[in-house]
Order: sequence, then C-alpha cells, then structure tokens
Amino acid sequence: MPPYSPRSFPLRSLFSRLLQHSSLSTSASRLTDAGPLASRLSSRAVLRFSGPDTAKYLQNLLTNDILPLTQSPPQASDDNDRASYMSTPNVALYRPPPVYAALLTPQGRFLYDFFLYRPPPVEEMLDRSGSGPMKKESDGEVALLADVDAEFVDEILSTLKRYRLRSKVEIENASDDFSCWQRFGGGVSNANPSSEEPEASSIGWGTGVDRAAESSAQGTEHGWQWFTDPRLDSLGLRGIFPSNTTPPLVEADKETDELNYVLWRLIKGIAEGSAEIPKGEAIPLEYNFAGLNAISFDKGCYVGQELIARTHHRGVIRKRLTPFRLVDANGEEVEEATSPGSEIVDDESGKKIGTVNKVLGSRGIGHLKIEEAFKPAARLSLKNREDLKIEVVKPDWWPAEWIQVHDQQHVAAST
Repeated sequence: MPPYSPRSFPLRSLFSRLLQHSSLSTSASRLTDAGPLASRLSSRAVLRFSGPDTAKYLQNLLTNDILPLTQSPPQASDDNDRASYMSTPNVALYRPPPVYAALLTPQGRFLYDFFLYRPPPVEEMLDRSGSGPMKKESDGEVALLADVDAEFVDEILSTLKRYRLRSKVEIENASDDFSCWQRFGGGVSNANPSSEEPEASSIGWGTGVDRAAESSAQGTEHGWQWFTDPRLDSLGLRGIFPSNTTPPLVEADKETDELNYVLWRLIKGIAEGSAEIPKGEAIPLEYNFAGLNAISFDKGCYVGQELIARTHHRGVIRKRLTPFRLVDANGEEVEEATSPGSEIVDDESGKKIGTVNKVLGSRGIGHLKIEEAFKPAARLSLKNREDLKIEVVKPDWWPAEWIQVHDQQHVAAST
C-alpha cells in the first residue's frame, strides 16, 4: 500500500500567515474564513481491536460506555431485500457515531485518550463491481478501530496487552492501513452535517438518496465517512480513512497543516493526547472530560473509576484546563515561545495559580485555579515575565455552573 503523501497547496502557509497577526480577530476568524479545512493528523495513530471479547474488554477498561458501538445493524430478511440497495455510496445502513474515552491509572489519573470507531460491517460493503451490499455475512464478532496518540502508540499497545489477560481480543497497530483526519473551520463547526453539509452524511452505504449527487467523487469503495467530533460539535468532523485514499470532501486547496487544527482546538480550550494532558498526573474532570462526553457515570466499573466517581459526587472542581491569550501591557496579543509547565502567577499576590500546558503563537491552554483565574480584575502573568500577561477566556461551551459555583462561594465568603 503506497504511503500517503501530502499535496502542495496555497493554504499550507496559512499557519505562518496567521501568526503574523497579533489581534484576537486574526487567529480565530482567519481559520473560520478559510474553512472548511481538512488536516491529516500525523500526531495520531490507529489501533485495531478484534475478537469475541473486544466489547467486554474495552467496556471494563475505558471511562466511557462503548456498548453503542457494538450494536448489530438491522438485518435484511432475504436476498430480495439486499438487492434493493442502491449501488451508490450513500448513507450507511448502520454506522454508530464514534466514542471518545480515556484509559486511566488505577488511581484515576489520565494515561491515554481514545476515539473509538466501528468500521463498516462486511455485509454493508460494496463488492468489487461497485454493487452491494456484499452477500457474505460477517462472523458476528465486533471489530473496532481506535485513534490514539502516535507518540505513545507502542506504550499504549504494551499497556493494553497487559490488561488483556485471558480475554479473547487481538490488538494491533493498524497505522500503515489507516490515517486519522479532522475537518474544521468555517462551514464545518457548529453545523448540522445532515442539513448544512448534506454530503457529510451521504457517504457510506444504505438505501438513502444521494442528495449531493456526487457519490462517485466523494464516497469510498467501502463506505468510510466523516462523523461529528464526539467531544464538541464546534470542533468539526473527525474520521479514520484508508491510508491509500483521500477522504471524501477534502478539496485540494483546503487541505492544510495539522498546526491549524491544533490552533483551532486551543482557541476552544481542548487538550488532546498524553503530552497536553499530563500522563499519570492529570485528573480527568479537571481537564473537562465530563463536558467533552468522555465519561459515563452509570456504565459500571472501569479502571480508575473510584476517584472519578468521588470527585464527581463532591461536585466542585477547583482547577480546570482553561484557554488563554498571551498579551502585552496594552492588551494586544503577542506570540511567544512558552514551555509547558511554565508557572502562571497572580500579579497582586505573586502566588502560583496554574501552569501552562501548551502554547501556539499567542494562544494557549493552562491548568488553572478557577476562582483565582476568573475573579474580577484578575491580573495574571508568566512567572518572572511581568511583561507577558495571561488573559483567560471562558469557552462558550462551558456549562454556566462551572463558573457560578465559584462565584457563589466568593460572594458567601465576602459577606
């Protein structure tokens, strides 16, 4: 299988152009104005799970409920029903949305994040002639693909295999066969794919009508498709695709460097991977995993559940991963290379209120004390860099109670 090779196009220099501007409107609006964009995520790798115990194994291991991925598609009653399917790559007969989840330490600290997908079942795939679905039946076993942090893929594989014990599940690195992609920016985020981007939901297999009338160009031979990002709709669309194909809806002049997706994500206050979410240290609820649909509180036991349940039922999260801007004394955004782990301090008291997780250009994310970061007239800066101010931003997707709880406590303490 030939390796994927990026094409050259004008937007590959978009990131450098973004960082030439320092005002707030440039970084966010230029990505929005240029969209929809698509990036192949070289920072992510793909694992394949297969075997009769796959569902049970992952259900007992990860923070989220993965059973919806294992539900069987509706079965056609006979060959006549199968023959009624249109030979175009339309809406999949049954494609459950991906599930975002995490693997924790037994003490409840974050290790790795997972985007879990169910590949198109063999009975829904097109045959070699383009007709279908195939009449060959699957063996009933569930196979899943996982989008994971490429930097730690070998370590993730080793950890997963240690937990396998006697479970009948095979785990392999499928990164040579598959690639991870993200669509984001204007025209993708905050959009309903079925209405504003009908093509996005018309790729796959089923009995629907191809509303875009462009199946040949946009579909893939086995019905791979985009899905709304399981964390937030505003992040765009995400998918796993065969490495020897270009995903549907990816226009040559809209494919862009992954750094643009990273910037899009930082603006919204989202960390990804075991470097941005400190491995073995981060408490998932402080990294907003509950608000990112990564945790099920009623699925039953999994590794590290006790700390998650205790923290959740206590009700108050005092620290959270928070987006911020780097600004100068005049409030203008500035670009600065800032190392992860750099301390953020309160200018008035000099006390540390958090640390930097990642910075790209003038935008970043940090693990901060909420009460201190969002108090009225808060003045924050990097330690020993009084000229470099930190301006926190409350993401529009945050539930109001994440801030209100601390506001109420502050009022009660002052009366």
